[in-house]
Amino acid sequence: MSPSTLATNPASYKKMLYDALRDFAPITQTLFVANLIVIHPSLPAKSVKEFIAFARARPGEILYASAGHGTNPHLTIELFASMAKIRMVHVPYKGSLPGVVDLLAGRVALTATSSMSNLIPHVRTGRMRPLGVTAATRTPALPDVPTVAEAGLPGYEAVQWSGLLAPAGTPREIISTLHKEVVAILHTPEARERLANIGTEVVGSSPEEFAAFMKTETVKWARVAKAAGIQPE
Repeated sequence: MSPSTLATNPASYKKMLYDALRDFAPITQTLFVANLIVIHPSLPAKSVKEFIAFARARPGEILYASAGHGTNPHLTIELFASMAKIRMVHVPYKGSLPGVVDLLAGRVALTATSSMSNLIPHVRTGRMRPLGVTAATRTPALPDVPTVAEAGLPGYEAVQWSGLLAPAGTPREIISTLHKEVVAILHTPEARERLANIGTEVVGSSPEEFAAFMKTETVKWARVAKAAGIQPE
């Protein structure tokens, strides 16, 4: 099983012991999960458009938290900033939870995380305000929260995903058999329900679709990292 870090790691690390596009044979993208971008309720903005206007008037003043340098939440927010033409200050943490804690305390103004179960109680009590879901479609976990794209940044999308890979050179018959079995399991009512309950959506793409998706993601995040001046460590 592979996570979306296969696509973001080349932009974050100088030395890679593997090339994900060369060294693996894609079987299927199994699932994806959106991030939720949230802000502290003391900010006057109540939508993506209002936040962008607020941030443009305060370049370099707004602090945002991420799960760490080069992580998906970090790049997710940098893509948002790039498309919105705003400049914020990155505060990296070791994981998403410390950033959420500091957002609740008002020490940072914005964060993004896929751990919606940790955010939903605070959203419902008004201790943080959701700006948008980072996927192309709304999440069943928060159906009233718009996507970032529909709320003001058309074309915006940033998700975390998982997929199944085999070593490069694995015979096609084996790839096909694994694909058929895994996709069948993913589409059982039990699997779909359990995954939906934690805000995760099933994909079950073909090997060719997954290969194209991985390439697109790798190029996309390399471009975002370069534009944001993120230096590989």
